[in-house]
Amino acid sequence: MDEFFVTFVALFIAVDIIGVLPVYLGFVASLDIQARQRVAAEASLTAAGIGVGFLFLGDAVLHVMGVSTGDFQMAGGLLLLLLSIHDLLQPGLPSRQPLGRLGVVPLGTPLIVGPAVLTTLLTLARSHGYLLTVIAFSVNLVLVWLALRWAPVVVRVIGEAGTQAMAKVFGLLLAAIGVTFIRRGLELTLREGYGRFSWLS
Repeated sequence: MDEFFVTFVALFIAVDIIGVLPVYLGFVASLDIQARQRVAAEASLTAAGIGVGFLFLGDAVLHVMGVSTGDFQMAGGLLLLLLSIHDLLQPGLPSRQPLGRLGVVPLGTPLIVGPAVLTTLLTLARSHGYLLTVIAFSVNLVLVWLALRWAPVVVRVIGEAGTQAMAKVFGLLLAAIGVTFIRRGLELTLREGYGRFSWLS
């Protein structure tokens, strides 16, 4: 249960649905209720397909390329750290918001499932296992779908200032997770290197 909680929280912070909600409302402001529900479902399904697909295919590609767990954890942690710093210092220039079809791009990807989520998925799968990561990711996507469907109510309850404050907190937590990934990757790399050259001692 502890491992599931850690995995779930890491993905919840990476997805940052609180930060996505105001952008989503801006995109669907002119749509009726049924159209908004279609967009929410399309965005959630797109995020699920891209996340699960990359989780398995991405790891296979890294294996073929000879990228170790420690290498990927350090690279992933650095990417998460840079993304969080960008979002904290440049809130007006979102790092995961290109133009495109609404439900698929930019909502499904990269707003819901972007570089931060993809990096977190692969890193968690290598450290906590694929089954636990997929379950935690699925629970997060259900919460994303519910949040998008009830987005006006959620934003009205939290308020614009509250939404911005929570986005800042999530950015700091994402930076902390990135530093943790870097530290664990470095520790793993040092252990692997010590084991590889222990015969010299």
